[in-house]
Amino acid sequence: MHLPLLQDMLILLGFSAVIVFALQRLKLPLVIGFLVAGTIIGPYGLSLVNAVEQVEILSEVGVILLLFVIGMELSINQLISIRRTVFLGGFFQVGITVLVAASVYYFFGNSWNEAVFVGFLFSLSSTAIVLKTIQDRKEIATPHARNALAILIFQDIIVVPMMLVTPLMAGISENIWMSIFSLLIKTLVVLVITFVSARYIVPKLMYAVAKTNSKELFLLVTITLCFAVAFLTSEAGLSLALGAFIAGLIVSESEYSHQATSIILPFRELFTSFFFVSVGMLLDLSFFSQHILVILVMVLLVFIVKTLIASLAVAILKYPPRTVILTGLSLFQVGEFAFILSKVGIKYQLLNVETNQYFLSISIVSMLLTPFVIIFSDKITDKIIGVSRKLGIEQNKISTNDTELFVSEDLENHLVIIGYGVNGSNLAKAATSSNIPFIVIEFDAEIVKQERKRGLPIIFGDATQDHILETVQLQNARAAVIAISDNDATKTIVKNIRKHSDSLFLVVRTRFIKEISELFALGADEVIPEEFETSVQIFTHVLHNFLVPEDDIDQIVEKVRADNYQLFKGELKEPKSFKPNNLLADFNIICVNIATDSNDFLGRPLLELNLRANYGINIIGIKRNEKLFQTIRPDDVLLQGDKVYIQGKQSNIEQFYKLVK
Repeated sequence: MHLPLLQDMLILLGFSAVIVFALQRLKLPLVIGFLVAGTIIGPYGLSLVNAVEQVEILSEVGVILLLFVIGMELSINQLISIRRTVFLGGFFQVGITVLVAASVYYFFGNSWNEAVFVGFLFSLSSTAIVLKTIQDRKEIATPHARNALAILIFQDIIVVPMMLVTPLMAGISENIWMSIFSLLIKTLVVLVITFVSARYIVPKLMYAVAKTNSKELFLLVTITLCFAVAFLTSEAGLSLALGAFIAGLIVSESEYSHQATSIILPFRELFTSFFFVSVGMLLDLSFFSQHILVILVMVLLVFIVKTLIASLAVAILKYPPRTVILTGLSLFQVGEFAFILSKVGIKYQLLNVETNQYFLSISIVSMLLTPFVIIFSDKITDKIIGVSRKLGIEQNKISTNDTELFVSEDLENHLVIIGYGVNGSNLAKAATSSNIPFIVIEFDAEIVKQERKRGLPIIFGDATQDHILETVQLQNARAAVIAISDNDATKTIVKNIRKHSDSLFLVVRTRFIKEISELFALGADEVIPEEFETSVQIFTHVLHNFLVPEDDIDQIVEKVRADNYQLFKGELKEPKSFKPNNLLADFNIICVNIATDSNDFLGRPLLELNLRANYGINIIGIKRNEKLFQTIRPDDVLLQGDKVYIQGKQSNIEQFYKLVK
């Protein structure tokens, strides 16, 4: 039996594998490989794939799974924390882009309704490519990534009203206001269902499923939740991708979100590749080659204009210059939802064939460039900030009213905490409990406002600026801790701190081991990489379990940190004096519960049981009714509900446990 779709999938995956392998050797982004593969095998290339519509359906599944995983990595509280960026920043970015693009298109002699529709198309960015690239770079928790995500969420929401308005702009009389009212009601219902599900229903459901210990059932329930919510939002008139994101948020509220993410990831990678390939199939190579100069010039204009507008949208929210520029560079491209919107425009004759081809060419080229721009965004940002400083442009003037409330002139011998994320807030709690005076510098206005109400000594400001460091009396401080996610900003802050004080004890939190040496060279006293500190905690607990002496464990940890974690970076080698310690195999200490209510062990004196001879174990303690008995006598007995501490070989302990459980 011949299956055309199976043949097309074989061609698609085969070409993708070859091209991605080549790009991997060249250390280029994999997204580029999928886009190039789609261009080659698509209808405008070698025409090797015929079932284009079926591939597009599979690609939609990829977008759904991508947004589902993104939602699971966030939480409803985190989403609420960026609501200003979603609505204010997103509205500004979309509104100004529509205005600028529409004005340019109208200037060239087109009608106002066609111009506004073209503005709609160019206001949207690529959720899939931006988030995929940011995830691959492990930057999803950085401020600019959160801002980009917030604006992309607004775009995914606003595309629905754009579709509703399109028939009205085309002159087709429909009851548009009733449609909008109906959409608002449905949206409100979806939000209520989301909140109730996340708080009360899904956590209990996931707990019940997890108790079965069935990986298959866990996978089925997770996938069902994803597609059920996506279908619900689609029926409500919203996008499938937005529904998938909401589904991810719902699952994120349960303690099983990490397991759900791990089982979804392989499926996401497969179906997301279909999406990027399907986008590449849209590029008409003959049209592109005939108008290549015009297309490239327009791509450059789109890059400049959209980057500036997105940067301004973030700048009005008072983020630091680096975050502003990085966010703008992430959102310069034209997105996948614009393709869906363009089909609506063609249907209502607001977009002609030639304009659509220009739009598709510009969109796909901008998508191809996106991974490269994001990869080099740090260097581009450094250049822009450097030029602006040479031109004498002042950045982020801070009102003294924002700082003097919590900063006194006689502040000294205090701790300065830069960044009030998880690490910064935990450090502030520890300092409070230890009566250590401290002050926090944070650039998220919402966090500053919220924490000030609680009485926290926190000021709004960008710690890369000398004025802010002077405001917190850094020259009189005893120690400072930098706990932010932006590595380039961290390096700038370290350099600026050392300009103010050489003696201050400076601790820096960083994400990766490769950043340690440079931070030490810039003046940090201690650099704590999240990447390996987790490993230190893990092996410390393991060594405790193997009864390695406490002094030896402390020496190992000290040596690992002193050597900049070289132990974790080198190859696995046995020490020259390595001798397997088989004695430890006989010295496991484990606590087991006596769960059985009918057993030969119960009620009989330990002397009669002769556990050492019969089972190879020793009882060294019994906990009964919250009381621990450490002196074990021959006439002691075991009772149901006892917690028994036993020592022996692991195999003997396991055998005994099976008898009493």
